[in-house]
Amino acid sequence: MKIGVLALQGAVSEHIRLLTNSGAEAIEIKRADQLAEVDGLILPGGESTTMRRLIDKYQLFKPLREFGESGKPILGTCAGLILMAKTLSGEQDGHLGFIDMVVERNAFGRQRDSFEATLDVKGIAEKLTAVFIRAPLVKEVGPDVDILSEYNGEIVAVKQGSFLACSFHPELTDDARLHQAFIKMVAERPLLEAH
Repeated sequence: MKIGVLALQGAVSEHIRLLTNSGAEAIEIKRADQLAEVDGLILPGGESTTMRRLIDKYQLFKPLREFGESGKPILGTCAGLILMAKTLSGEQDGHLGFIDMVVERNAFGRQRDSFEATLDVKGIAEKLTAVFIRAPLVKEVGPDVDILSEYNGEIVAVKQGSFLACSFHPELTDDARLHQAFIKMVAERPLLEAH
């Protein structure tokens, strides 16, 4: 089982480290043809506008859409959550549109407003340390979206089908439980298809 990390920008090596420490084979994805090699994909934190520009520049948008539509699991963290949203607050277009949610960018303020919080993530981990850096918030979700975690009454982690996304950076801690849950989603997918 191989899990790719989109390696255009952002916290790539940190995701690779947690995946590898959790027993998965992890590879950096920089080209569309590499997507065929992986069973799951992480869209890391970083700067969502820059990431989208690079996705377009390297002609990755359609291959990423097809990867998600094939049912292969995708985890998006921070900027990755923004890329997975169907709708962005105050903007005409969403990005990949995998999760039926409305997302507000930089909802917690600027870089200096970064903070850590301890969260319970339903079905994944209790007391998970979450690092928020210019984090987005999920303002609304559709009927098929599971809310996995909230912070001060605001939605910060969601799941819809094979898509998992969070506002925070799990890769900036040594707590690998979110990554382990994602690895499990990737491992179980072929079993689900067999039934």
